[in-house]
Amino acid sequence: MKDLINKVLVSNAGWEAVTLRVPIGIILAAHGSQKLFGWFGGYGLDGTGQWMASVGLNPGFVMALLAGSAEFFGGIALILGLLTRPAATVSAVTMLVALFGVHWGNGFFLDSHGIEYALALLSATVTLILMGGGRYSLDSYLVKTIDWE
Repeated sequence: MKDLINKVLVSNAGWEAVTLRVPIGIILAAHGSQKLFGWFGGYGLDGTGQWMASVGLNPGFVMALLAGSAEFFGGIALILGLLTRPAATVSAVTMLVALFGVHWGNGFFLDSHGIEYALALLSATVTLILMGGGRYSLDSYLVKTIDWE
């Protein structure tokens, strides 16, 4: 069990993890809050679900709930550095679905709803999977303070 905990939580990264985790977490949490709660001009679960169904992601409400939860709760976890690798993994999968399921046919650039933005978030979340939360994270605190044996 300790080996699994170490693989998930331990990271030797320093400030570079923080400088990636926090802004990506903020971006993801903000987008998730649009989907889940309608904050920041979002459409909430019903509106987002209808849109997701219209682009072929069915059932739309469930897909909106999954994507919104992954982004919102995953983003909060990334900001805190709590279960960074699992949170980044869920977020990366969400970005893969966005990239190939929604944006792929729209070209590259953001102004045409292309893959640019989803690709940038995918790249950042994959980097966090590989890097982990770093020394300045709740992951690091948990490793140091809990006896995992």
